[in-house]
Amino acid sequence: MSTLDPSAAVAGREALARDIFDALESQTHDGIGITRASYGPGEQAARDIMAEAAGTLDMAVEDDAAGNVYMTLPGADRSAAPIVIGSHIDSVAQGGNFDGAAGVVSGLVACAGLKDAGITPPRDIRVMGIRAEESAWFGVSYIGSRSALGTLPEGALDEARRADTGRSLADHMEEAGCDPQALRDGQVYLPPDNLHAYLEVHIEQGPVLEAEDFPVGIVTGIRGNRRLPRARCIGEYSHCGGVPRSHRLDAVIATSELVTALDAVWDECEADGKDFAFTIGKFFTDAEWHAMTKIAGAVEFSLDMRSLDGDFVEAMTGRVRDLAATIAERRGVTFELGEFTRAAPGPMDPAIKAGMAEGARTLGMKTMDIASGASHDAAAFAAAGVPTQMLFIRNANGSHNPDEAMEIADFMEATRLLAWWLANRAA
Repeated sequence: MSTLDPSAAVAGREALARDIFDALESQTHDGIGITRASYGPGEQAARDIMAEAAGTLDMAVEDDAAGNVYMTLPGADRSAAPIVIGSHIDSVAQGGNFDGAAGVVSGLVACAGLKDAGITPPRDIRVMGIRAEESAWFGVSYIGSRSALGTLPEGALDEARRADTGRSLADHMEEAGCDPQALRDGQVYLPPDNLHAYLEVHIEQGPVLEAEDFPVGIVTGIRGNRRLPRARCIGEYSHCGGVPRSHRLDAVIATSELVTALDAVWDECEADGKDFAFTIGKFFTDAEWHAMTKIAGAVEFSLDMRSLDGDFVEAMTGRVRDLAATIAERRGVTFELGEFTRAAPGPMDPAIKAGMAEGARTLGMKTMDIASGASHDAAAFAAAGVPTQMLFIRNANGSHNPDEAMEIADFMEATRLLAWWLANRAA
């Protein structure tokens, strides 16, 4: 079967990509890194930059009640279920310029390439700039995408508060010109049953593609997670020199034993080929009580466990509680773990994944299969039943920091593959 190759036209739009990235950096640099706070001025600037670029391509621009912006390239059949290409336009504080934004820019450049090549897609393509993906701001994941899909958690509009202001999500939405009341009333801008597919291009936020020397990764799935945001271990404060080991109720040692036990589980998983990762992102004693010569009577910590296997990571919640109970009994401490928060894994669509692999072979492109350890808006679409696929772009120096180092050549490779799929497999 003959295929269309818009690669040359896509390559001709590299300047468009550079111009958008330059504008984003110029308008949202905070002196150290990039800050585009959810429903803040930086995110709004990003929205306006994307919309202006879409306007130069004669793409229709509109916003939904949550402030997500949609930039549409018309397809041959306007009544057919559209394809959404999206990613987030917010960032963490003092982050990098490419996290999230690269996916939106890739969608715009792919659409520009199709137009320049004279290729009309069989259905509409909507490039979506998504609000408020970063949970660092409101403590709620995927606010923009779940608002559009009708799956935003109940109460989030009024109960979630932004970390830097203490004001509610609804308040910040209204300030940004959005309509939270329409969301309360049940407005669903993107009914999941009426979407053909969701595609997301994103920088890799780890070192794998860089280490293995691949410019592009085809994502196999997004890890689900189980989290303990505010766990505690309670022991007893006492003198470090006067209390023998047999009488100590040491919260640091007990919590460290739990961490070590989880690390042993990770060893088991790697030996068995089971996908798993965990992180203790917070681990601290009480600054008002601790001292160099005190046995620590309390530790606060967090736990984040992730896996592509939803059943396994759910079973791990019981294993953590069992481990904590065993350690608590032996060491005379008490664990107050709290309740686990949950996010389901985001499966990728086998047919779309196969089509991306075919496109890479056809284009002579060097790609590798890779799991996503980080969460993305794609997980919200997959959880809603929308056929979903992600592409990763090689990115040195990690993410969520000012030193993100995506190369424009790698970005253009991912965009070339995206455009090939849109030209040949979007029917």
